[in-house]
Amino acid sequence: MSALSSSRPKMIDISQKPTIYREAVAYGRIKLKKTTIDLIRRGEIEKGDPLSVAAIAGIQAAKLTPQLLPMCHPIEITSVDVKCFIEDDEHVACRARVKAIARTGVEMEALTAVSVALLNVWDMVKKIEKDDRGLYPETLIEKIIVENKIKAETPLGS
Repeated sequence: MSALSSSRPKMIDISQKPTIYREAVAYGRIKLKKTTIDLIRRGEIEKGDPLSVAAIAGIQAAKLTPQLLPMCHPIEITSVDVKCFIEDDEHVACRARVKAIARTGVEMEALTAVSVALLNVWDMVKKIEKDDRGLYPETLIEKIIVENKIKAETPLGS
């Protein structure tokens, strides 16, 4: 059954689903100029450390997911871990792991965390990334994916 099966939007009823351990890991990256990556490495971004700010923004975004995605159920998240790192000379990557004991999965929360984290990286380095026309011809957010999803009766490793 889809959210639009009755020709009007509605949130899917999950009240009969069991409450179980849920976990999702999402990944994404942003392509930047090599000079921007060098400035991040040296800690010379005017607005501060984009990797730390992006991680905090990603955590906050995961918690706000149902406010941004109207058909997404509010979930009591038990853990959000966002790591942002320089992947190579052209990319900053972010990976988010979200956990909950819930009736529905947390992949949208993980995807939202990664997306917002990468947008924060862009915001913090946009001054350097802009060209003469104020555009961003080399800046690209890409490969936002769900890398892993766990649905188990109990948390793994506990």
